[in-house]
Formats: sequence, C-alpha cells, structure tokens
Amino acid sequence: MTTRLLFALSFLLTLLSGCLQKEQKKDVSVTSERDPHSFARPDEVVVTHLNLDLRVDFDKKELAGHARLTIHNKTGASTLWLDTRDLIIEQVTLEPEGNETTFRLGDTVKFLGQSLAIDITPQTKSVTVHYRTTPQAAALQWLSPAQTAGKKKPFLFTQSQAILARTWVPCQDGPGVRMTYTATIRVPNDLMAVMSATNPTTKHPDGVYRFSMPQPIPSYLLALAVGDLAFESLGPRSGVYAEPSVVKKAAWELADSEKLIAAAEELYGPYRWERYDLIILPPSFPFGGMENPRLTFATPTILSGDRSLVSLVAHELAHSWSGNLVTNATWNDFWLNEGFTVYFEHRIMEKVYGKTYAEMLAQLALQDLEATLKELGPGSAGTHLKLNLTGRDPDEGVTDIAYNKGYFFLRMIEESVGRERWDALLKMYFETHAFKSMTTEAFLEYLRSNLIKGDRTLEDRLRINDWVYGPGLPKNVPKVFSEEFARVETQLEAWKKGTPASKLSTHNWTTHHWLHFLRNLPPQLSKQQMQELDRAFGLTRSGNAEILSAWFLHTIANDYQPAYPALERFLIEVGRRKFLKPLYTKLTETPAGLARARKIYAQARTGYHAVSTSTIDTILKWNESL
Repeated sequence: MTTRLLFALSFLLTLLSGCLQKEQKKDVSVTSERDPHSFARPDEVVVTHLNLDLRVDFDKKELAGHARLTIHNKTGASTLWLDTRDLIIEQVTLEPEGNETTFRLGDTVKFLGQSLAIDITPQTKSVTVHYRTTPQAAALQWLSPAQTAGKKKPFLFTQSQAILARTWVPCQDGPGVRMTYTATIRVPNDLMAVMSATNPTTKHPDGVYRFSMPQPIPSYLLALAVGDLAFESLGPRSGVYAEPSVVKKAAWELADSEKLIAAAEELYGPYRWERYDLIILPPSFPFGGMENPRLTFATPTILSGDRSLVSLVAHELAHSWSGNLVTNATWNDFWLNEGFTVYFEHRIMEKVYGKTYAEMLAQLALQDLEATLKELGPGSAGTHLKLNLTGRDPDEGVTDIAYNKGYFFLRMIEESVGRERWDALLKMYFETHAFKSMTTEAFLEYLRSNLIKGDRTLEDRLRINDWVYGPGLPKNVPKVFSEEFARVETQLEAWKKGTPASKLSTHNWTTHHWLHFLRNLPPQLSKQQMQELDRAFGLTRSGNAEILSAWFLHTIANDYQPAYPALERFLIEVGRRKFLKPLYTKLTETPAGLARARKIYAQARTGYHAVSTSTIDTILKWNESL
C-alpha cells in the first residue's frame, strides 16, 4: 500500500471518527451502559411494541394470556433476552407463522427473578409468550371486597416500579428501554379495567377492555387496575376514577387539576400525553402516587378534606415531563426522575398557590432530607445523588436523597444563574430529550455544554461534583425561610411558656402548618402535655393521614396509651410505606413497642402490598421472629 493511499485512508478514518463523535454529542441520552437490574440485552435485540391479551381471574389470583413482543434485531442475534420473575411460561411462538420456538429460563437471582432466553432468527419480527402469573407476583395486589371502600367487590392493582413489571409481563424490564403498547383485558362484567393508556369512562357489559399507549414508555410505567370504578370529569383534559362511594369526594379534592396542568405547560412546554387522569386506589397502595402516564395512581390518604395535599398531584403531573418524558437510564440515575420532579412540583405550586405556599413545602423537604442524612450517616455513599445499586434491590434507592437533595441541587443552580436562564435551559432539555433516556453523566455534559459553557468561575461556584458524587449536603445548599412556619414557631414557643394549647392561634392552619408544629414539639412530653394537645386539637381523631402519622410518632415516644387503638387501626388500614416505615421503626425502640408492632403487623401484613412488606419485614426481622 502506497504512502499516499495510507495517508488518504488515515484522513478518511479521522473524518469518520469526528462525524461519529459529533453524532454522539448530538444525542447525549444514548448510553451503552448495561442495566445492572435487567437480564435483557437491548443493545442486541430490543422490544419496540407490546401487545397484551390477559384474562383477570380473582378466584385464582392470576392473570393468564399472552404477550406479543415486536422486536428490532440490531445485530442479527439468535436470542431474545427478557426479564421474568414468578411467571409460568407455557409456550413461545415466532410470528407471523406461529411456529413454536425453544426457550430457557435462567437461574433465579434475588430481586431480579429469572432471565428468559428465546431462540429467534435474524428475520424474526415478533414473538408471542403464552404465560400465567402466580399469586405471589410482587407487582399485583389482589384485594378482597372487605379491603375496599364499597366492601362488595374485589379489586386488583399493579405497581411496576422499579423492577416489578417482570412479575406480571415478560419484558425488557429496565427504564432505558421504551416501547408502545396495546392491550385487551378481560375482567368480570361487573368491574371496570383501566390502564396507563387510553381509558374507558363507563363499564363495558361484556367485561372486555381495549387499550392503546401510542407514546413509547419504559416497562415500569405499565399499569393496570380492576375494580368497581366510577369516573368524574375534572375538566377538558382531566378526570378521576374511584370507587362509587369515594369518587365525589375525590373530584372535589382534585378540582384544581386543570390549573396545575396549565401551570406546568406555561413553565416547561406542552403536555405530551393527551389526558391527565387519576385513580384513587384502596388504602393498601404503597405509595403516595405513581406517575403512570395518562393515569396517576394515588393513595386515598391525599383526600384530606381541605385540598391541602394537592402537591402530590403536582408531583405526579410533573413526572409527565421529568421521568415519563425524559427517563433515568438506570436506577442508579434515579435522582434524574425524582429530583427534577420535586423541583418542578414546587414551581407548579408556586405558580398556582404562591411563593409563601411553596416555601412551606421547601422547608418540609429540607427537614425530611436532614432526617434521612442523619439516618444514613453524613458520609454514606447512599447520600450521593449518583448511586451504585448493583447487586441490591433498586427500591433501596427510593429515599429523600433522590427527591430532596436532587431538588436542592437544581434549586441551587437556579439561584446561581437566575430563573430566566435556568427555565430556558430546562424547557430545552425536555424538548431535546423527549421520549429518551438520560444518564447522570449525559445530563452533566448537557449542563456544562449549554449552561456553564466553560465558565470556570460558575463551575466552581456550583460545586457540581460535590452534589452529585459526594456525600451529605455541600456548603452552597440554598437557604429556606417560611414566614408561615415562623408564625407556627411563635405559637409553639407560647405553648412551651405556658399558654394553654386551646388558646393558641391556629386558625386556617393547613396540613403543612400542623406538620411543622408537630415535628418541632419537644421529644419528651408529659402525659398531661400530650393529653392537653390532644384535647385542644383532636389529633388522635384527625382524618388527615399526614397529621396522624406525625402525631403517632409522639404518642409512641411518650407512651400515650389513649392513642394506641387509633394507631393500631391506622397501621391496619393504611398501607402507604411513607407512614408505615417510621411508625414501625419507632415502635421497635422498646421491647414493649416491638411486641406491639409484631402483634399489629401479624394482622395487617396480608393487607399490605409487597413493596411495603419487603420494607417492614426487614424492620421487624419478620422471618426471624416466626
């Protein structure tokens, strides 16, 4: 080969390399990082569409049918790798011929389940997996009529996040893989089915429901609920589903949903999912809300009677941009979903209800964050925004670090560069990366390329690496001050100095005022003080779960026995992990409390979702105590 030819070839390779680098820079959301919580190999063969056909059997506690997966074979591979856990795989066929093919289930791995390896050809366009779920499927909660508001008909709901979709659908169960889906769900004809997709508003007499999700979503946003449901419209783009005895109350509580949607769009661009509906689930739902696109799943504990807990709606709505639209590539990058969403939530609440309201939320968020930092330890790697969850259940990353440290990081950037400049960047971020995945490193590259732009002084002032890869809270954490909470503290000090509780000025206090009051009570209170507070404010009788939970921590710590029956009822009836975890933890601090906790849990456990039992089992060392 001549020197001239070698030079020409070298020049061509250099040019090609430069083009590839430019292409990679253009789409920083693309990552080749293998998901540590998935057996799938989407870099070889990726699922692009799912078609479900399932029958819901309440007697067997089983979903049965098939999942047809449309695939794109990028490499000419001969194997499609999927994630499964506790599924019974009956047959796999290659489409469109319907010829049966061979498959293999891998060894069971804790948290992850089993790989499903399906033999395909380079020409295979889709495969159909015929399967059944098992009663222990962790995503599914089957409720008896007694566990519902109506007490007459059963209920089923799913919770797929983080890696539980594989317990009811064979799929590539990682947040970095997106697919569209359609579904046919067959249920008893006196029940209604709804999904994270297009939805009916009335029951179908034949019990057959068909769904479509035309926007590509990750598997953790697959969602199904089946029960005795009614629908109430909240406006042209929103409505609420709930059991008939609950739906009117829910519609009143959530009346501002359209205002929240409009505020969100003004901030960061158009809502991309057509409708924003909610479903109020039975109280065993383990989370406050789950941002399933088009249909937020929500706990009934937000129905406070005074519309003071609608920040949860703002949070789940914000996920329509941060999380559902631009998604963390792996669960190690979970803060990209939740930190952005808390920030966006607070901006929505400020726009609709004012800065004073939003600052109450911010101060409560800081209190929660400081409590989590104390629990984990200030030097713990668990306090980094970027996590390393390899070999661990990704659910362990669901802490206030992702949510509130993430929020304060983004708020710090806003305060450093100015809201106008920051908002322009965020709006462009959502537009540029819509329906794509994002790693922490890709986001930081985007931030440096489009905001910092080589400004060394700004880079040093932001202390990005300290926030993302370091423990605890950096020195440049934003200052938070709530005038409303200053008023609360004045009343609290007056009570400490002898003013009777009944004489305190608590008129028009919201849930947030009460939370700040309760969180700042002295840890040690006499029986007389507990009784005085309870008589003045009816705390043990409160219908507000947030207030009850905060009050019960004091009743446990100070052995206030008049509250114990209400505490027991609360722990039996409410399955939201946010409330269960601190209350059971508090009970374990004394031998008598631990005995009480285990007695209550023995009765309550069957009513909790697997997401909650996995946490409480550990706190109470449940398997060891049996």
